[in-house]
Amino acid sequence: MVAVWRLFKNTQRSVSTAEGLAVDDTLPESVSNHGSPPILHLYTFIPSVIVGKYQDIEAALKLDRCRARGIEFNRRSTGGGTVIMGPEIVALGLGINVDYPGLENGGVGGVFESMARVLVGALERLGISSHFQPKNDIEVSGKKIAGLSAAADTGNSLLFHTSFLVDFDIELMTDIMNTPVEKLSDKGYNCFSRRMTTVREELGEKIPVESAMEAIQRSFETEFSIRFREDQPDQWEKEKIRSFIKNRYTNRDWIFSHKHPRARMGVGRLKTRAGLLEIYLSLSGSSIESLLITGDFFSTTDAINRLENALKWTSAREEKIQENLSRVWQDNMIYGLDVPTLTKAILKAKANQVRL
Repeated sequence: MVAVWRLFKNTQRSVSTAEGLAVDDTLPESVSNHGSPPILHLYTFIPSVIVGKYQDIEAALKLDRCRARGIEFNRRSTGGGTVIMGPEIVALGLGINVDYPGLENGGVGGVFESMARVLVGALERLGISSHFQPKNDIEVSGKKIAGLSAAADTGNSLLFHTSFLVDFDIELMTDIMNTPVEKLSDKGYNCFSRRMTTVREELGEKIPVESAMEAIQRSFETEFSIRFREDQPDQWEKEKIRSFIKNRYTNRDWIFSHKHPRARMGVGRLKTRAGLLEIYLSLSGSSIESLLITGDFFSTTDAINRLENALKWTSAREEKIQENLSRVWQDNMIYGLDVPTLTKAILKAKANQVRL
């Protein structure tokens, strides 16, 4: 018997960041705590920009330019980097159990491999040849056409996100984003237009967003040997959505969590296999008084808290930093990162703190 997944599909209107992200956060909750089968959410946002869970929003965005242009900004619950969203970019949220048959094991990396196969298959249906480029991009001839994100903070379920570029506004991206030199130099490119592509650019035609959604839906069905039942959130899910909108996505404390640290903190910025890593550090004598770990990486809130707490009020000497990190470190605490690399970024922040 073919398994049936639920499909929340919105082709009638683009939604606010609060609504779209709140529905997505409800998906793994419903799978984990409400007995739902996996749920796929396909939709589009109004013009907006969304930072990853661990990013410093004031460092990532020119908020004055966002406000001047009427661009919504918000923070999602999954890791990764900043994404520009709008009516011609497919937003995808998936809630699924981490041990679902056909889903690769091995943490975030395994999830990305499974979901990448779906998106590569969707692009193939549209006539575009692509491949998965770790850590989290789908690329066409070296150019990004989709970015992947995930989090597993909800029991045995995870939330997977992607932004699927049917069309894209490069000028908007360059106007509202603060992009560090380390990020711009990634892959040897120094302008966004050479690093990104879209479905319409690759096909040379104005393909409807609905066609891209249909291709994604059919690719999921093929990859997991399932079929979809179009559905809407039930009453339990609607209450969860309202709660997420109120307590998270319209809450300034959530949007500006990982607040821009005070000026007297040294900054260590490092481009790593895990993504752009930013360490903010202040010293009290030879001890670490305060430490913040931010960036466009993938982790869990618990893991980041454990790493930060392992270093507060400890010696700032290199060997002690490594020793204290190693005491709490587990594989893929930050996906793609290791203790020596994290230590290097911390020492860079320490050096900059000393120079202040």
